[in-house]
Amino acid sequence: MKFTKMHGIGNDYIYVNGFEEQVDHPAEVARAVSDRHFGIGSDGLILILPSTQADFRMRMFNADGSEAQMCGNGIRCLAKYVYDRGMTQKTTIQVETLAGVLALQLFPSHGVVDKVCVKMGEPRLERALIPMQGPEGRVLREPLVVNGTMFEVTAVSMGNPHCVVFVDDPQTFDVTSWGPHFEHHPAFPEGVNTEFVRVLDAQTFSMRVWERGSGETLACGTGASAVAVACYLTGRTGRRMTGHLRGGSLELEWNEIDNQVYMTGPAVEVFNGEWYRKGAHQHD
Repeated sequence: MKFTKMHGIGNDYIYVNGFEEQVDHPAEVARAVSDRHFGIGSDGLILILPSTQADFRMRMFNADGSEAQMCGNGIRCLAKYVYDRGMTQKTTIQVETLAGVLALQLFPSHGVVDKVCVKMGEPRLERALIPMQGPEGRVLREPLVVNGTMFEVTAVSMGNPHCVVFVDDPQTFDVTSWGPHFEHHPAFPEGVNTEFVRVLDAQTFSMRVWERGSGETLACGTGASAVAVACYLTGRTGRRMTGHLRGGSLELEWNEIDNQVYMTGPAVEVFNGEWYRKGAHQHD
């Protein structure tokens, strides 16, 4: 199985071209390749596939083998992959995901893409759409007891569930201890990604993220998008802002006219290789 390792501000994935390779057991392969000691090392596996309703289809598997609806950093790298390899010559493409079909604007320079803007879709704010247990309505500044401690949370779905928690300092907050308690909290029947956030000013925030199925990652595009929505809804920022994550920065806008969240950031290719473990084989 030929693969390419790529990352979006440190959120790294193993990419397999499904037009040329067949992956029979993607969950198993995701667990194997993601292992940072015995595998290649990544936050998960992304398959680039044909689509009947868009230019390409993306399937994304977390490091534990679970399939996720979407990945903002991952989809930017998919766009770079298909453009740089001549699989498309378009600078605006559509990609089918489990969160719907998303539009991407590519910014090539000297024949390669370094930056991509993703139209992340409309945030889903009703509790049932997160999904989260409890009464109907939005989850804004709501108290939630986690492992015996009260937190104030705001919940947003960007195709996958997010719980945004504003803290004094994400850099000193014990994300690795608290992350699993949020991820597996009974209020979230499908688990949840959790962002620990500090607003620096009306246009800037910093965050760390615990992703369900992967643990703490250097960045999360859907998470940063959810944070942008939560920041605005709780009156902390305007609609345009910069998010500083451990792996780098993203430009975000929750557009007032079309209700879409736009996320712009880099996409980087790290290296190519070949994987010989069971669970994947090349077409004859």
